[in-house]
Amino acid sequence: MMERHIVTESLAVQLLKEYRTGASFFFSSPERTILAEGVFAAVPEAEGLNQMENLTQRADAVLRQAKQAGQKRPIVVGAVPFDETKPVQLTVPDEVWHAGPLTFDQDEPKQPECATFGYDIQPVPAPEEYMNGVKQGLAGIAAGDFSKIVLSRSLHLTSPIKIDIGDLLNSLARHNSRGYTFAVDVSERAGGESETVRRTLIGASPELLVSRSGFRVSANPLAGSRPRSHDPHEDQRRAAELLASAKDRHEHAVVVEAVASALRPFCRTLDVPSEPSLITTETMWHLSTEIKGELTDLSISSLELAAALHPTPAVCGTPTDLARAAIKKIEPFERGFFTGMVGWCDSEGDGEWVVTIRCAEAEERALRLYAGAGIVAGSKPEDELAETSAKFRTMLRAMGMNSE
Repeated sequence: MMERHIVTESLAVQLLKEYRTGASFFFSSPERTILAEGVFAAVPEAEGLNQMENLTQRADAVLRQAKQAGQKRPIVVGAVPFDETKPVQLTVPDEVWHAGPLTFDQDEPKQPECATFGYDIQPVPAPEEYMNGVKQGLAGIAAGDFSKIVLSRSLHLTSPIKIDIGDLLNSLARHNSRGYTFAVDVSERAGGESETVRRTLIGASPELLVSRSGFRVSANPLAGSRPRSHDPHEDQRRAAELLASAKDRHEHAVVVEAVASALRPFCRTLDVPSEPSLITTETMWHLSTEIKGELTDLSISSLELAAALHPTPAVCGTPTDLARAAIKKIEPFERGFFTGMVGWCDSEGDGEWVVTIRCAEAEERALRLYAGAGIVAGSKPEDELAETSAKFRTMLRAMGMNSE
């Protein structure tokens, strides 16, 4: 039986230390820290090809089973992939600990051991191929196939020693204290336990897809970005340029309207600011809009809201179906859980779901990092390449690789 432990904020860091690769789910936000262990039951696959179909109902059924087994307020945790035909990785854990937000002292985390030995790095696709893909996306926009497409690339890193996922998670949390840090077991168990491919989805997303607390709903779409600079004057110049950019503001407005349109059917009221603001991470500036609403009905869960939003134009494009089809043709790899969603939803419907960006899928001695950029009319391939390079720095810095 799961016991729901409530601990003080001062012990949030202890939950981070208690994370165990392959055995735990970890999620931290500006509101709380969650550590979950064990698997009471997994949310089953859908019978048809579309794994998003009836997702909320399948999760609710598992939560009811957990309640019948004695759990007072069970919780679903895990990740949903970008591709709707791929299985979700959602479970009701055996045991969950909750704390307030993470707070750290000023001590710098030690450099991950792998950084000392170095990684072999392979970009997929190569930079030139990525820019060619952007040109294909621009051709599709010019032809009227879609108005925006998000194209991504990956870095495949191989380590000479076993990667310590716990150390990497700790470093990510310390370097991204204002965002959402997560680690989810996404191992593939095809053919039996002996053939399991152990894999962890790990990252520090700046983007809240949606949260629900009682009747209150929040979403924080991001679109439009600039890399940070170590020079304070240049950093502020880039921020001001982003806020004034007609191209980026249009790209941002498209995403905000899509998120608002998806939320309106569920909400009695919805507050959508008319102007974006700026938020910052260690590596990026982003245009940001905080959308807040009030639900019409408490039966609408955070998972139902998240499923209605996924994927937003911030990670896919507009129109969604046409952009997603083009992505599958242009990108030379499967996105997996990148640009999907990760988070939690309890049996009362409360929860938090974030967009799975600034992330990697980690195996014993390998990491696959992902980064994408939104392509609209007027985009330049070399600028989009530079943007993805800047977005890689969230993971690379946490790994002790402080390249510009």
